[in-house]
Amino acid sequence: MSARESYGTHPEYIADVLNLLGDETLLLTYEEHRAFAEVSLNRFEAIGSARVNWRGTEVVERTEEFGAETLVTLLHTHAAPDELVIVFWDNLLVPTIALPSALAARHADTILDQGSTCWLFLTDKGLLIEFQDGEAFTVGRPPATKG
Repeated sequence: MSARESYGTHPEYIADVLNLLGDETLLLTYEEHRAFAEVSLNRFEAIGSARVNWRGTEVVERTEEFGAETLVTLLHTHAAPDELVIVFWDNLLVPTIALPSALAARHADTILDQGSTCWLFLTDKGLLIEFQDGEAFTVGRPPATKG
């Protein structure tokens, strides 16, 4: 099965987010997912299967805390309330979602509870926030081109 065929086939994996946010969250098509990934997540070299390599990129902030309160602070610090946030999961079977920053901050705990890894791309600021459960958050600017 190709990436296109398998993409988003298991939205139930993020059922809590989808049920909570309802119509305020957009499920991205495969093409939309790819377009946003091309200007953000895919510009980084990978370390393993679910970690970006920040070496040589502009890291804006790193935290030692990894809870929802930290994500709320990062979103309030780095994004306007109405800025579109794209949430990528570490599993292509789960559809990528788009929602306003204020809504992502309000439901940060539910977003982070959906898996051990996710990335939030702030579309206006061009920043990527990486979440690795049990570790820190990293906020940085994707390279200008794929590394």
